[in-house]
Amino acid sequence: MTPGKLVFKNITRRRGRFIFTLLGIVIGMASFVTFMALGGSLKSQIQKESAALGANLVVTPKGSCAYEQVSILTGEQLPTTITAEEVAAIRAIEGMTAIPYLAERSAIDNRPVSVMGILPEETLRFKNWEVAAGSYFPSADAEGAVLGSVLAEQFELAPGSEVRIRGTLMPVLGVLHETGGKDDLTVFLSMPAAQQLYEQKERVSYVAVRVDRLDEVDLYAMKIKDAVSLGVVSDKQMLGSVLSIVGTVNMTLQLIAAVAILAAAFGIVNTMMTATYERKREIGILQAMGATRGGIFRLFLLESGIYGLLGGLGGAVLGFAASFVAAPYIGQNAATSFVKGSQTSIDPLLFVGAVLFSTLVAMVSGLYPAWKASNLSPVEAISYE
Repeated sequence: MTPGKLVFKNITRRRGRFIFTLLGIVIGMASFVTFMALGGSLKSQIQKESAALGANLVVTPKGSCAYEQVSILTGEQLPTTITAEEVAAIRAIEGMTAIPYLAERSAIDNRPVSVMGILPEETLRFKNWEVAAGSYFPSADAEGAVLGSVLAEQFELAPGSEVRIRGTLMPVLGVLHETGGKDDLTVFLSMPAAQQLYEQKERVSYVAVRVDRLDEVDLYAMKIKDAVSLGVVSDKQMLGSVLSIVGTVNMTLQLIAAVAILAAAFGIVNTMMTATYERKREIGILQAMGATRGGIFRLFLLESGIYGLLGGLGGAVLGFAASFVAAPYIGQNAATSFVKGSQTSIDPLLFVGAVLFSTLVAMVSGLYPAWKASNLSPVEAISYE
């Protein structure tokens, strides 16, 4: 009998034990792959949203914390304390373009959506949007809404239909081309209409600033601070702050998954140790037939490696499937809403890495049982009943 057939025979000898040991590895690796896949998608989406903001500096209410910076990138509701006078003072600084935004929330069919008050023409140029259907705002104070492409598709809204925002029916003027970011999930209103609807007279949530000279970003930040008593953060600072927050959360989730993998490793140790005691006589017969200690060691190590290989394959497939299913339902808070707008994809490197990691963990777990089996004396092994 070849070593491969012998290993297969031994693994399937106790089918119940084989299945439960394998399930432990699959679940541990699936949780690890799920968090890794969502984490990678989350990071790329954050970077995409930061680039889509199109700003070198962001002016926020004084005292804003990192949570507000996350909310700017996700389109969550923000404190509205920046006055029209402060916006005018910022826009008066030469050498830069400043665009104010009013970030609010509403619900369509009892599902929360982002609502953004904008200066129509200036924001169109600033964001380089294109209209896919219908028309754009005809004037700076036009009544009506322009929708992101994904939101329009989700709620089956088209130009000419109506959408209820904060209890008020608004005609849908047009639908934007897909941008791949949070703008696809947003309802846009003209600034005057949004301020009136949300009773925020001449106030906005934040101001996005694009400077003419990138090498003078810090100088412009100082100019803004001299003009108004507000917070100013650069795009790089904001990106670093948001990635730091999300990275901490992602690391915590991966540590939880690591505990599951560790538990699965101990399951392999237990299974292989049990197999060592149950197969003492078999080991003795192999020794009598000329098998070396090294050969027996490799036989048991191969057996544990197969557990890891099969568990890694099953865990990677289940993990990616779970990330695809989970991503659309994640987004109930600012820290995770990036995932909702992102598209999780299968990363071949992550898939291969997960399988190799699972196999390695299983083989390391099988080292002691394999050593124990290879060090049985022929007399002790063959006389075991």
